Amino acid sequence: MKKGILIMSMAALGFAACQGGFEKGPAGLEYKIHTHAAGDSIKEGDFISLNIIAKTDADSVLYNSYEMGRASQTFVPKPMYDGDLFYAIMKLSKGDSATIKIDIDSAEKKGQPRPQGIKGKYIIYTLKVEDIIKKDTTNEQAFEQKIQDFFKTEGEKMQKAEAPKIEKYISSNKLEAKKLPSGLQIVTEKEGTGVQPKVGDTVKVHYTGKLTSGKVFDTSVAETAKKSGIYNPGREPYSTLDLAIGQGNVIPGFDEGVLTMKKGGKSIFIIPSNLAYGEHGMQGGMIGPYTPLVFEIELVDVIPGKGAAAQVPAAPAPADPHAGHNH
Repeated sequence: MKKGILIMSMAALGFAACQGGFEKGPAGLEYKIHTHAAGDSIKEGDFISLNIIAKTDADSVLYNSYEMGRASQTFVPKPMYDGDLFYAIMKLSKGDSATIKIDIDSAEKKGQPRPQGIKGKYIIYTLKVEDIIKKDTTNEQAFEQKIQDFFKTEGEKMQKAEAPKIEKYISSNKLEAKKLPSGLQIVTEKEGTGVQPKVGDTVKVHYTGKLTSGKVFDTSVAETAKKSGIYNPGREPYSTLDLAIGQGNVIPGFDEGVLTMKKGGKSIFIIPSNLAYGEHGMQGGMIGPYTPLVFEIELVDVIPGKGAAAQVPAAPAPADPHAGHNH
């Protein structure tokens, strides 16, 4: 989710008269609380964890934390104005769920950046408050320790869930994967007939990177980007990723997998997190700790290396639709 969308997502809920199942609030807000659990409401400075789905009123999904396989976390700031989302979230408690309709024009008048490329009147958010750590102004150290403990526990949960995610992806997609000693699993879709690259050779590859949920986070193929909702006109023309292979310019699993292929081949790599972004994930991106990745690869060309490899573009970096969303 882009930063502007996120701030709007956390930016408008007030509580007033009911109409058609939704209540109205300031700045064109409409909202509906589906479950209202007992407990202390959220306050400024609290740390919260929530699952959130953002859609346009044409039902186009902008962001879905469930697809990411993890909730999103943030500190609750002082509301920018009465009726912004944080104003509304501060009426909720742990376990509450709600649907929030943000009037884009009204939010823009209040100083919110207008999301680019979104048509329609509303951005609609469905959210659930999964956890709250209350701000403790009398003991800042204890507050910070609780947050560290939260992330440690979440990391342990994700670590335990990694192997089952990989197994489920392989079985549900009926894949026949070859597991290498490193833990990398490879499905050969088309055996190449050309040369096999060596460390230091330059390769040209088309790739599509996914989470095991099927969510595409990056691709070198324009048509795939459009179908997946991550198309970026500024990236045109979409083309192969050209890089010196085996030089650490991409995640280890990507390097290792491409070195097993031959020119003209197509493969699927199922990459465990220790060969991807590890226990920390990608900061500010959609790849969390202990997240296995899936890459669909086509090895288009191999250019023999000449001694030391030249510097080349970095690893395929996930398109980031919710920068600034996670800690």
